[in-house]
Amino acid sequence: MSDFNVVIIGTGPGGYVCAIKCAQLGLKTAVVEERDVGGTCLNRGCIPTKALLHASEIFEEIKHAADYGLTLQEPGFDFKKMQEKKGESVLRLRTGVEALFAANNIEVLRGRGTIVTAGQVKVGDTVYTADNIVIATGSVPLRPCIPGLSNEGVITSDELLENTDAFDSSLVIIGGGVIGVEFASIYASLGCRVTIVEALPALLAKMDRDISQNLAMILKKKGVKICCDSTVKEILKNGDGTLTVRYESKGKEAQAAGDRVLVAIGRKPNTEGLCGEGVVLENVRGRLTVNENFETSMPGVYAIGDVSSPIQLAHVASAQGIFVAELLAGKRPEGALSLVPSCIYTSPEIASVGLSEREALEAGYAAKSCKVMMHSNGKTVIVGGERGFMKLVYEEGSGKILGAQLMCERATDMLSEFTSAMAGGLTVSQMCAVMRPHPTFNEAVSELFETACCGLSIHTAPPRK
Repeated sequence: MSDFNVVIIGTGPGGYVCAIKCAQLGLKTAVVEERDVGGTCLNRGCIPTKALLHASEIFEEIKHAADYGLTLQEPGFDFKKMQEKKGESVLRLRTGVEALFAANNIEVLRGRGTIVTAGQVKVGDTVYTADNIVIATGSVPLRPCIPGLSNEGVITSDELLENTDAFDSSLVIIGGGVIGVEFASIYASLGCRVTIVEALPALLAKMDRDISQNLAMILKKKGVKICCDSTVKEILKNGDGTLTVRYESKGKEAQAAGDRVLVAIGRKPNTEGLCGEGVVLENVRGRLTVNENFETSMPGVYAIGDVSSPIQLAHVASAQGIFVAELLAGKRPEGALSLVPSCIYTSPEIASVGLSEREALEAGYAAKSCKVMMHSNGKTVIVGGERGFMKLVYEEGSGKILGAQLMCERATDMLSEFTSAMAGGLTVSQMCAVMRPHPTFNEAVSELFETACCGLSIHTAPPRK
């Protein structure tokens, strides 16, 4: 008999959700963790970043208090206190996860987990046996081969979030993806001079073009310098301790200086020390290969989340964790894994699900799209919201909802209405019939579907031949 039915390596949002579900389904479960419970998301990613974003947004609102008839002293901020408040949020949530482990009789094995053979995991000097192993080790920041990357002051998001005291008056961010634009939003709101250097033609280049263009305009309004189509050549350490990033933009040499340089070009699967001697798991450029049940090339060994998924999102890892837990417990998994909502916590927020208009056309749909601007939405006017919009992509004739892109206040909270509608197979006309409360940001959803029902689309395109 094995020591455990399931041993899960890693306790991020994939690992801890999977472990709790396994235990609730009657499986004897253990988790392996060499750092803090909660993984990158809770300790060095989603939660601490959003805590700082919230603080910076409050500061931004205070700066405009006079617009609402409020008289306040000149606003300021204590960056160390902001970091301490962030830490309090992280600790509270981490303590909650640890309490759930205890309540569900999940054993926590401290140390690095190494698979020594099928059904065996070594932690420290002890080898534990398991009927099944789930790898949920997540990802780590990607560090490109750039001369000068080892200079002091060149950091990743991990180091930036661990900073507890100093606030940089200037910051150069290499990468205009999700991590880059979120940190640009935080630091720009606090008065930092921010420069983004991005190799692709636009920020958030994989998202709808309206979102990329709108975000660039908003960040520029906040003073952020954006350099797209730019390739970093080297990072130099200056005599005064600052750093200079040399890059090439459209055939011309240019440079940007900052107190520090944030490298935010993405993350790679965390597989260091995972496989023992003679153990080989099939992978593609480090990402573990899995089948439709998330089983790796080694029978009985599964992989979920960033270590195997091309979509590196916490809620994807959690959904996959529940799927695998139900599978191992002999149940038929019921989770819908094909619809993946995506959220970016800039100001205003960005959220999307399903296909963009371009993707829908490429997939052969007779796609139509419509868009409503948020400047006439009552709640948006009240809060002085930035230029925002909601965009719907749907199939002509059937009214099938193909996707939605939102860029407005509370976009991340409203996206689930679209995701639920798509998962339930609801059409544009069915969603148009729903009554939504006033005054709310969400009532703009009604306007969006009414626009689609009336055929007042901003663009119509024929199906791909």
